[in-house]
Amino acid sequence: MNEMNLSRLFFLHGLVTFLAGLVLIAVPSAIPSAVDIAIQKDSYLICYLLGAAEVAIAFLSFVSSRFTDLKSLRLIIYTMIVFHAGTSAVELLAIQQGASLKLWVNVVIRIVVIFLFLYYGRNTPQSRLGKK
Repeated sequence: MNEMNLSRLFFLHGLVTFLAGLVLIAVPSAIPSAVDIAIQKDSYLICYLLGAAEVAIAFLSFVSSRFTDLKSLRLIIYTMIVFHAGTSAVELLAIQQGASLKLWVNVVIRIVVIFLFLYYGRNTPQSRLGKK
């Protein structure tokens, strides 16, 4: 059962991350304005770069849904955890420096994602990881 859930987690994570990346590239001010951050046109490059990184993380997540190698999966799971933990940390820093408290929603979502990767990464059957 967890075998399917790790694959689903990678797929859903990839989908949400890909969509966020596309929005950051197509409509750079949309996500920042949702948390009361104004991005001027001359600063769109920041959103474009973040969007490109999100698309790359999404790609890694999509292809990981089919991996069976234990070492590869562990590395990818830890990468996702570090990505979301690091992002949560800088969002908390931004809140501390006066950014909108709306960022807390994103922090909580990222913490949930971290725990999902921890849980399914630890509780995946050995058959999923290439062991029989």
